Amino acid sequence: MTSSKTSLPNSPKMEQHIRQALLAAAPDLFGVPIQESFIQFQQTRRDMEGDLTLVVFPFIKLLRCTPQEAGEKLKNWIEQNIEGVSHCNVVSGFLNIVFTNAFWLEQLIQMQAQPNYGLRPANSRPTVMVEYASPNTNKPLHLGHLRNIFLGASVAEILRAVGHKVVRTQVINDRGIHICKSMLAWEKFSPVNARGERETPANTGLKGDKLVGKYYVEFDKAMQIEAKEIMAQWQSGNFSDTPTAIEEAVLNFEKAKEGKDEKAVAALDDKIKELAKNQTAILREAKDMLVRWEARDPQVYLLWSTMNGWVYAGFDQTYAQMGVSFDKLYYESDTFLLGKDQVMEGIKSGVFYQKPDGSVWIDLTADGLDEKLVLRSDGTAVYMTQDIGTAIDRFKDFPDLHGMVYTVGNEQDYHFKVLFLILQKLGYTWANNCFHLSYGMVDLPSGKMKSREGTVVDADDLMAEVIEKAKEMTQERGHLEGLDNAAREQLYTQIGLGGLKYYLLKVDPKKRMLFNPEESIDLTGNTGPFLQYAHARISTLLEKAAYEQTTLSLAITMRPEEKEIIKQLALFGTTLEEAAKGYSPALLANYSYELVKLYNTFYQSVKIVIEPDAAVRQFRLSLSATVRQALAQALGLLGVEAPQRM
Repeated sequence: MTSSKTSLPNSPKMEQHIRQALLAAAPDLFGVPIQESFIQFQQTRRDMEGDLTLVVFPFIKLLRCTPQEAGEKLKNWIEQNIEGVSHCNVVSGFLNIVFTNAFWLEQLIQMQAQPNYGLRPANSRPTVMVEYASPNTNKPLHLGHLRNIFLGASVAEILRAVGHKVVRTQVINDRGIHICKSMLAWEKFSPVNARGERETPANTGLKGDKLVGKYYVEFDKAMQIEAKEIMAQWQSGNFSDTPTAIEEAVLNFEKAKEGKDEKAVAALDDKIKELAKNQTAILREAKDMLVRWEARDPQVYLLWSTMNGWVYAGFDQTYAQMGVSFDKLYYESDTFLLGKDQVMEGIKSGVFYQKPDGSVWIDLTADGLDEKLVLRSDGTAVYMTQDIGTAIDRFKDFPDLHGMVYTVGNEQDYHFKVLFLILQKLGYTWANNCFHLSYGMVDLPSGKMKSREGTVVDADDLMAEVIEKAKEMTQERGHLEGLDNAAREQLYTQIGLGGLKYYLLKVDPKKRMLFNPEESIDLTGNTGPFLQYAHARISTLLEKAAYEQTTLSLAITMRPEEKEIIKQLALFGTTLEEAAKGYSPALLANYSYELVKLYNTFYQSVKIVIEPDAAVRQFRLSLSATVRQALAQALGLLGVEAPQRM
C-alpha cells in the first residue's frame, strides 16, 4: 500500500467513502462520469470472505466487458487507492471487499475513545414531543398500557440519543362518558360503613386507580343486566317507546335466525346488544352526569375531582415502580374547551358545518375518508374535539416544537388520519410533522383483554409477578454472595422489570404480540435477562482482570469472531439512527441480542484473562469492555437496567 491512498475514516462511513472515491475517479477510471445510483453495495454473504460487497453488474455495459473483467478492474483500483482495504475477491458479478486487521483495530480504538460512541450531540436536532401512557381515569393501568408506556419512553430516549430535544408528555383522559360510569357506579353501589363513609382508598387500603376501576366494572355489570331485560321485552314483542329502527333490527334478527344466516345473525346480535345498552336507564344517567359535568355542576364536579385524585395518586405509584416519568402533563378536562373554540372558528371558515340538530361535522369524503362528528347535538365534545384542542395547546406551550409522536394502539389508526387532516385544514402547517406511532395490541394466551369486563392483566400485579419470578430464578442459581438484602431486592427488580420491558420492546411495534411472563425472564434466548447476564458476566471478567484501558497494538492478528464483534459494534450508531427514524426500539433490542450472541461465541472460544500474550490479552479485555459499554448504552435506551452482578 502506498501513501497516496485515500484514508477511510470509520466503519459506518466506509460504504459512502468508497462511493465518493469512485465517483471522483470515474472520468479517469471509466472514461465518463457516473451517477451515484450506479454504485450499489450490499452485505457480504455469510459463507464468503468480505466486509462489504460492491455490485459489479452496473459497470459491465459501461466498461464493455465481462462481469469478471469489470470486477478485476474495480478490484485493482480499490486495492491500490483505498486505505484500510486488505484485498478484494471477485465472485460472479460481485466484488467482496476485505478490510485490514489494523483498520478494524482502529475502529475499536475510536469507539473506546468515545464514551458516547454512536450518539449525536444533545439538542443538535429539532424539538420533538412524544406522547405515551395516556390513560383513562376510570381504571388502573394494565398490560396494554405497559407496551404503550415502554414503547413511548424508549422512543423518547432514542430520539434524544440521536440529538433531538425531547419533551415527554401524556394526556390524561379525565373526562367523558367512561369517567362518569365509574362515578355513577360508586354513588350507586359503594357500601356505606358504620361511620357513614363510602369506600375510599384510605378506608379500604386499595390503590385509588384500582378502587375506581372496580366501579367501572360494576357499572358494566349493572348495564348488562338492564340490557338483557330490555332485549327480553323486545323478543316478546314489546316495543313500547322504542325507536322504529330498533324494532326493525329485532325483526331482521329473527328472520336471519329462521334463514340460518349465521353471519347476519352475529352482526345483528351485536347491534341489538349495543342498542339495548343505549336504552338502559343507568347509561342515560351517566350521559346526564356528563352534561352536568360540562356545565360545572358543583356536586358532580366535586365527585369528579375527588375520584380523579385517587386515580392520579395510584398512577404515580405505578409510574415510580416502572421508572417512567414525564416532562409535561395535559388533561382533557382542560383542552376540550379549546377544541370547542376551534370548532366554532372552523364553522365560520367553512371547515366544519352544523346540522339541523345542532351537531357539528366535517366532510372528508373528498379526501377518501368520511364525515366526522366533532361536536354532539347537546354541545358536548367528542374525543376528536379534545385532541384538536390538545394539539394546538402543545404547540403554543412549546414554540420551538417541530413535531409530535402519538404512541397509541393501531385501533386508532383512522382517528389520527382524521385528526391530522383536520388540523391541516384548520391551517396548522405543523400538522405535517405529527406522527402516529401505531402499535399492535397485546394478547394473552386466553385472548383479548377487556377492561369493562375486568379481564385485563393489572400492571402492578404483573410487575410484582415478574419480579417474584426473577427472585426465584436468581435464588436457584445462587451467585448472590456479598449482596445484602437491599441489593438483592434491587437485583430482582432489575431483572424482572428488565425482562418485562425487553419482551414488550423486542417485537416490531406494528405487530400484534402474545405476552408470556414466563418467557420474559428466561435466561436463554432473546430476552432481557439474557442480555443483562452478559453485561454482568463481562463486568465480573473485567473486575477479575483489574482491567484498565491502554493503547492497543495494531500488530495483533484478530480471530474471525473478534472481527465480527467489532463490525457489530461499529453498527451501533447506524442502528440507533434507524431506530429513531422508524420509531422502533425493536431494532435496537435485536441489535443488542446479535451483539451478545457474537460475544458469547468469542467468550467460549478464546482465553481472555489467562491469555499469556499481554498485547492479545489487553485487546480482548478492551473488546469486552467496549461490548459492555455498547450493551449498557443500548439497554439504557430501552429502559432496561444493566446489573453488575447476576
